[in-house]
Amino acid sequence: MFTVCIIIFVLFAGLYLFALLPESSRREQMAAYYGTMFAHRGYHCHGKGIPENSIPAFKAAIKKDYGIELDIHITKDRQLVVFHDDTLARMCKNDKRPEEMTLQELKGCTLLDTKEHIPTLEEVLSLIGGRVPLLIELKMPDSSTALCKRAYKTLKNYHGPYLIQSFNTLGLRWFYENAPHILRGQLASNLTKSDKKPHFLFRFLAKHLLLNFWGHPDFISYKLSDLPTPNTTLIRKIFNTPFAVWTLRDIKALEEGIRYYDMQIFEKTDELY
Repeated sequence: MFTVCIIIFVLFAGLYLFALLPESSRREQMAAYYGTMFAHRGYHCHGKGIPENSIPAFKAAIKKDYGIELDIHITKDRQLVVFHDDTLARMCKNDKRPEEMTLQELKGCTLLDTKEHIPTLEEVLSLIGGRVPLLIELKMPDSSTALCKRAYKTLKNYHGPYLIQSFNTLGLRWFYENAPHILRGQLASNLTKSDKKPHFLFRFLAKHLLLNFWGHPDFISYKLSDLPTPNTTLIRKIFNTPFAVWTLRDIKALEEGIRYYDMQIFEKTDELY
């Protein structure tokens, strides 16, 4: 009986470690991004009239020589726009989702109380031109990988440094199978606190990074306030996986992020801008 228990334990431990297994063959490539400070949705500042994920926010980040974290959605007519939220309610006073609108319709929306419009990924890439590293989040609200296909087509023509990341492991898996040379990161946080979609099981697996075996992430991008966890500690200690942390909004968080983790995604409030 004791032997059976030992065998079961060993099998369980093996499966557990297998589930956590990230990509580990490209640490030298990842090292080029260590110490990069990524301005969250660009170097934006509402008080100065610079909305997030806008052309002025990206120009401000370039001027400061910060990396840029940004988010992309695919539109109804299969174009890529740089925008964060699931709907336009907060930023544009419109309850629709970017996926429900055409590019022309989205171009008619302005960001917050400014004259700035939602940019396309092509416009942003043209502006940046490889001057600073990019961290591109794939916004995938369901199982469709159309965004991945369109993003890869666009990024083929871009020659600057960039990483991709997503909460949706299907996106990482798509890049692993179709564009394995692109460095990819698994986004995660304490997702089980939310009652949002997808199903609780998938949020549980993502929270505990138990889909790493499927997405093969080169790095983990985790919410700083939810760290550490047993699984993140194991991944860092056993697999030596790089970590990005978000979103650092005060001096204490910045100091912690810089001291203990490899890449930092930060945001400054009006008084610190």
